[in-house]
Amino acid sequence: MTEILVLYYSRYGATARMADMIARGVESVEGAVAKVRTVPEVSPVCKAVEDVIPENGPPYATVEDLARCDGLALGSPTHFGNMAAPLKYFIDQTSSIWFSGGLAGKPAGVFTTTSSMHGGHETTLISMMMPLLHHGMVIVGIPSQETALLETRTGGTPYGPSHLSGEDNPTLSEEEKRLCLCLGLRLAKAAAALKEAQI
Repeated sequence: MTEILVLYYSRYGATARMADMIARGVESVEGAVAKVRTVPEVSPVCKAVEDVIPENGPPYATVEDLARCDGLALGSPTHFGNMAAPLKYFIDQTSSIWFSGGLAGKPAGVFTTTSSMHGGHETTLISMMMPLLHHGMVIVGIPSQETALLETRTGGTPYGPSHLSGEDNPTLSEEEKRLCLCLGLRLAKAAAALKEAQI
């Protein structure tokens, strides 16, 4: 069994919808399973104490979830061209995995949402890649042969899927869905191949 952790933060639901599509892409590969997890809000004043299980949506991720996965899809809304603070807070707690090399050689992909066409899709995706590269992960993007990249008029980049959200785009476009499915499928296949090769 190949387990891909689909880990995201979503404030209004758009990033969660992308995570669900990526999970479908993962599970379209025989022997692959998606483990969908989110992260809690953080307080600007002090560390907020949340219930272990949120009222809605998937459970909160633990560092152990990350350490045990065979691959990772990491998603966040765009906040000023960067990942959102709750996701960054979670990533900042992963030093123990870095010290052990627990993620080295495993595949990872990134995805994002933003409410404006030029709101920082690509810089957010790249900002999420940086800690993953420090962990030694193998970055999986979307090749230009994926026709949805050429057809999209909303979100989508070679760095990873993106979604142009907002009042005019409450749901994912067909091209955005295809790009999410593509990333999930590519991560699952890459994870299986890298496990076998033991890179």
